[in-house]
Amino acid sequence: MLSRVRSGAVLGIDAVVVEVEVDMTLGLPYFNVVGLPEGAVKESKVRVVSALKNCGFDLPQKRITVNLAPADIRKEGAAFELPIALGILESSRHLERQALDGYLFGGELALDGVLKPIRGVLPLAVAALRAGFGRVMVPAANAEEASLVEGLEVYAVSHLREAVEHLTGLTPLEPCRRGALPNPTVSGPSPPDMSDVRGQQDIKNALELAAAGGHNILMCGPPGSGKTMLARRLPGILPRMVFQEALEVTKIYSVLGQLPDGRSLLQDRPFRSPHHTISDAGLVGGGPLTRPGELSMAHHGVLFLDELPEFRKNVLEVLRQPLEEGQVHLARANQNITYPCRVMLVAAMNPCPCGFFNVPNRACTCPERRVRDYHARVSGPLLDRIDITLQTKPLSYRFLAAPEGQELPSAHYRARVEAARARQRHRFRFELATHCNAQMSPTQLRRHCKVDKGPARMLRAALERFALSARAHDRILKLARTRADLEDHAQIDEMDMGLAIDCRIMDRRGWLGDAPLPKRAEDRFLDTLMGTPIASAHPTAGMDPRRVSLGEQREQDFGEAEGGGSRGRGD
Repeated sequence: MLSRVRSGAVLGIDAVVVEVEVDMTLGLPYFNVVGLPEGAVKESKVRVVSALKNCGFDLPQKRITVNLAPADIRKEGAAFELPIALGILESSRHLERQALDGYLFGGELALDGVLKPIRGVLPLAVAALRAGFGRVMVPAANAEEASLVEGLEVYAVSHLREAVEHLTGLTPLEPCRRGALPNPTVSGPSPPDMSDVRGQQDIKNALELAAAGGHNILMCGPPGSGKTMLARRLPGILPRMVFQEALEVTKIYSVLGQLPDGRSLLQDRPFRSPHHTISDAGLVGGGPLTRPGELSMAHHGVLFLDELPEFRKNVLEVLRQPLEEGQVHLARANQNITYPCRVMLVAAMNPCPCGFFNVPNRACTCPERRVRDYHARVSGPLLDRIDITLQTKPLSYRFLAAPEGQELPSAHYRARVEAARARQRHRFRFELATHCNAQMSPTQLRRHCKVDKGPARMLRAALERFALSARAHDRILKLARTRADLEDHAQIDEMDMGLAIDCRIMDRRGWLGDAPLPKRAEDRFLDTLMGTPIASAHPTAGMDPRRVSLGEQREQDFGEAEGGGSRGRGD
């Protein structure tokens, strides 16, 4: 007798409906699974037979063939065991055919019939709803996750016998309701607070700017100057994800089987910090099973690459296209998969291998050629995709010995970031694919980033002086638009443009000391354009007096209060 049960196969971060066909005919006892099954699916026949026998079901000694259609899609995982078992029960007349209509099943069976949780339940539930199924039956441990999909009845079962009794009508189950589930959207631990970091107010302001517009940022500075501490506190000032963003992130972690216990919906923006020994497949995805990589796991969150030049060249170069498009395309011999990766790239690096190039009161032991080779590990095309590049400086003792309560908390920055993001959501209310300024297309850039003669003159002079690319031109405009949103400016003014240009330190000739430029020559260039010091490009009117400008804090962090000292190479 032939029976048909519906299940699903995960493909990327989505799922496709799979028809599980079970045929039971006369012949020598044999159990065969076809339809491009992987190892775990081939082994499922042993678990299914043992689970059925241990649940008290007598199986006839017949030939059993299971076909997973469509046959050209690879089937992996243990989610097919519950539908295979139910199909066998229907073929052996323990279940009526109409009892399985309208359901999509998924679950792994233990040898005693207990249902174990599976990966990818959320994509499975989405696929069921799109295919017109009104009900899904999944393990009890996955019920919260499946209930995130509205318009779908979710039945949670913990044992094969419980599923059969519900389908036969002996013990009907009530569908799970999202509001009745225990804490389906509980948040994780709070990220560390920005007030833990002493000084470095200019870098904090830059991180606030990056968070407000979703911009990439690179911090270059000596060891112990706070780069990693600041990066790890960035999630604490980012706005919370909207439901659609949270759903996309949850699907990725569901497919990987990495949803934390008790959390069916991830509401906190992910923060991923892979080690510099990671492979290109580990970063962007791939491998034998074409899994998402760290880049996709940081979707709608932060990808932090510490010690950036220590990553292998081929690993860094694969970031180029995903950073531009917000998705990574993986082409393999048997399938093509696209993973989303809208991330904020945050990178940190030392100024040289020893870490003390151009650092006051410290002697750099690296030859000049080695310093330049070290920076050459980060290619120009990748650097061109980073909106903000800044230098961090070692702190003076007066910052480290300052009493508690002198630094602004993360809540202060988050409030300003939330206000800027609200302005951007209003701006892009009719453009659903764009959520922040960093995601603007060239057409949107021309529409929303119009500048007057003053800012346009500054931008033109910067492009000609520093030989910036067209991509850098667009990213400066986006950054200036974000700064205007932070300060609630309707139009980009000269202060907004000046700060956006000042945030691209590494685009400037001489920043490493290869030209006899005076100290802060890049700022003096802007002084000649504006007639005012660049430090005034970040006004503090109406802000807490502890907030200072990029230029002012940079001078303070040099240790000005300590009486100066010998400068490193390049000053």
